[in-house]
Amino acid sequence: MGKSLMIQGTASDSGKSILVAGLCRIFYQDGLKALPFKSQNMALNSYITMKGQEMGRAQVFQAEAAGIEPDVRMNPVLLKPTSDRKSQVIFNGEVLCDMDAVEYHEFKPQLIEKITGLYQELVQENDVIVLEGAGSPAEINLNSRDIANMGMAKIADAPVILVADIDKGGVFASIYGTIHLLEPAERARIKGIIINKFRGDIALLDPGLKMIEDLTEVPVIGVIPYAQLNIEDEDSVALTKVNRSYNPQKDLDIAVIGLSKISNFTDFKSLESEPDVSIRYVFPDDQLGSPDILILPGSKNTLEDCLYLKDSGMAKEIQRVRNEGKMIFGICGGFQLLGKMLHDPHQVESTHGSLKGLALLNIETYFEAEKTTTRVEAKIGEETIHGYEIHMGRSENYEKQYFAELVTANGKKISRKDGAVSSDKLVIGTYLHGVFDNSDWRRKLLNQVREAKGLSLIKEVAIPYTEYKNQQYDKLADLIRKNVDLEKIYQIMNQEEINV
Repeated sequence: MGKSLMIQGTASDSGKSILVAGLCRIFYQDGLKALPFKSQNMALNSYITMKGQEMGRAQVFQAEAAGIEPDVRMNPVLLKPTSDRKSQVIFNGEVLCDMDAVEYHEFKPQLIEKITGLYQELVQENDVIVLEGAGSPAEINLNSRDIANMGMAKIADAPVILVADIDKGGVFASIYGTIHLLEPAERARIKGIIINKFRGDIALLDPGLKMIEDLTEVPVIGVIPYAQLNIEDEDSVALTKVNRSYNPQKDLDIAVIGLSKISNFTDFKSLESEPDVSIRYVFPDDQLGSPDILILPGSKNTLEDCLYLKDSGMAKEIQRVRNEGKMIFGICGGFQLLGKMLHDPHQVESTHGSLKGLALLNIETYFEAEKTTTRVEAKIGEETIHGYEIHMGRSENYEKQYFAELVTANGKKISRKDGAVSSDKLVIGTYLHGVFDNSDWRRKLLNQVREAKGLSLIKEVAIPYTEYKNQQYDKLADLIRKNVDLEKIYQIMNQEEINV
């Protein structure tokens, strides 16, 4: 029967997801079968498993770090915001319905028994379960029905390590306030503190570490320095920190439109591994310029983002880039936006009915109640690629050119066309998330753009993205080993007493 360890944070984006991934990697390196677990996730970045089930991407990269295949049980509840007030509720990989915050708060008790059952299955199958909290455990207005933080720690009977981000400032106040807002029984579960993203001389921090230990009676077991690691971040807070300017030392300028309802922005992480690529995000206040490739990403509400592009003036800028003969690439919602019309007669996404799209591809999209969630293998010419679909819409292609032919879906043989390509091959749309993770195809596309710019082709293909990610996970594990007391981590996991 496996042991448990839970990572909770003083706030969102404190480093919980990355720390869980790093610990999973360390346990994997130490010969243990470790598995990540987050009972409730709110994110627009999701993934489709081999069985066609939907889960949050954080548990996917954590599973990769642990050397295992993602399992939907790692993330029983996924909340995908559809508006400012409502979210699509996904349980164990399947869509239940849309709920507002009050409805979901009332519904949570019904989930406890189901989450407990899934968790107990995983405990029986693994050596270590590394749990991740959501936001902060000190949300005192919600704690009576909590299933994400101390509520889950109680279900798992898990000791807790509290992680705090010093880069934002106020780290000691956030640690002290979080711990002292908890009930005594909850407070007793916190066995260690880790301070994350530290810059500077740790000698200057030492007096504060001693004081916070005395005030909380919880030991500080590590201070992790700020580090640049190219690891996916599913938290939408990450979008506030993305690069927004072109690096002129790179040959290719790739711009991603920052949609208001952007989803699966991790689709473009693999492009950062290419030596000739500078990737930037563009929001309404930014200058779009003349990128070599303009990408429209996925959207959780395509019709709302269609209005957003028009109202912000970005639709005209996108048309300008098209007139300049630059490549435009749309994925999922971005693909739908490139079409002539968007039809939502059943109000699946909005109340707008039908809207005119950007009209850069001769397609029309119809939104339907049934969600497509498939892991696929596809052919682009002689090239085999892999990706996954997560969408509510069905697009009719009148371009006569398709992006790819799907040959398997969730492991079963099929024959289905995907996407659309303009006659001059400069506007491309696809439903396939993860398409840029295919190294050979990615380099061919980039070389197509290099050739159009009169640049020499790069024949060497970057290492497979999975290998690149594994290198990053190993770097993360090394960083944690050097700066966290792993002996105390194991003691906490074994539920041994730790002295302050």
